[in-house]
Amino acid sequence: MIDMNVLRDLTNAFGPSGFEEDVVRAVRKHCTGMSLTNDAMNNVYARIGGNAEGRKPVLMLDAHTDECGFMVQGIMENGLLSLIMLGGMDLPSIPAHTLLVRTRAGKLVKGIITSRPVHFMTDKEKSAPLDIREMFLDVGACSKKEAMESFGINIGDPAAPEVAFEYDEEHGLCFGKAFDNRMGCACIIHTLRALQAVKDDLAVEVVGAFASQEEVGMRGATVTSAQVQPDLAIVFEGSPADDFYYSPEKSQGGMHKGVQIRCMDKSYITNPAFLEYAHELGDTMGITYQDAVRRGGSTNAGKISLAGKAVPTLVLGIPSRYVHSHYNFCAREDLEAASAMAANVIRALDEEKIRHICHQDVL
Repeated sequence: MIDMNVLRDLTNAFGPSGFEEDVVRAVRKHCTGMSLTNDAMNNVYARIGGNAEGRKPVLMLDAHTDECGFMVQGIMENGLLSLIMLGGMDLPSIPAHTLLVRTRAGKLVKGIITSRPVHFMTDKEKSAPLDIREMFLDVGACSKKEAMESFGINIGDPAAPEVAFEYDEEHGLCFGKAFDNRMGCACIIHTLRALQAVKDDLAVEVVGAFASQEEVGMRGATVTSAQVQPDLAIVFEGSPADDFYYSPEKSQGGMHKGVQIRCMDKSYITNPAFLEYAHELGDTMGITYQDAVRRGGSTNAGKISLAGKAVPTLVLGIPSRYVHSHYNFCAREDLEAASAMAANVIRALDEEKIRHICHQDVL
């Protein structure tokens, strides 16, 4: 069962790209009994052991810790803050919502993204496309001096949505921010927990890699894959739910419909043997899943699969509504399906399956 305290701490944590320290602390809190290390880029590595002689292949569990956010780009004379995006926030969802700015002193300052009332807009302005350069953050200051000296805000300070996690037990629904990809981080933790007791019996050494800066170019995964040097990988992703945008026969990421297994996106094509293995195991174990061929988007699999001599990578998604906006929904059962799929895939691996997935039986 998924621990709601893990989800709450991870999703509530402040962590736009490049500023993931609070997420790192949340990971540390919930990875008890594991060996944890980190690097200068805020990547975290969690190990449960089970490879004392160093002879086992390494399987890396990946999820990124950063969320879409903002950085203070400038401070206007009237006290408003101009912003640039860290990652691809959905522009129409931004105006009139609150952000928290983290100052250099560590203080969190609440602000409202400006939204001009329709009373003051011309017809041309009402129909004009949105532009982040025309959006500002109002923290309540009336001058640049006040914003800097009284509120302590400086150019370069990060900002992220202000949303508190909630769980609707009756309907099995999670509500909050940053489900892309704190839900994936939670899946790493729960998968590692599920494997701790059997680590010595596994055919692989399992390393959890919590990667930074995915939303700005999969940068953390470039480092984690070089450090871990995995032979296999499973990537967890808070994938955009599509059940409100496509008909039932076209939807490939519906809530309450299980873990989403990604066949391809703009960054990678899945390993067919790994995909077939996941299908067979899901069918045998009764794990609900749905396949997805994405016309766009990417995950850390785009970097990990190209590391070293190439890494067979399985992408497991948790369908989440309204990702890259302030507010998200996802279903507890889909989270549990993703974690169960990963744990069972790893438990059932043996030398023959690994050789087949790695195409060592082709020649």
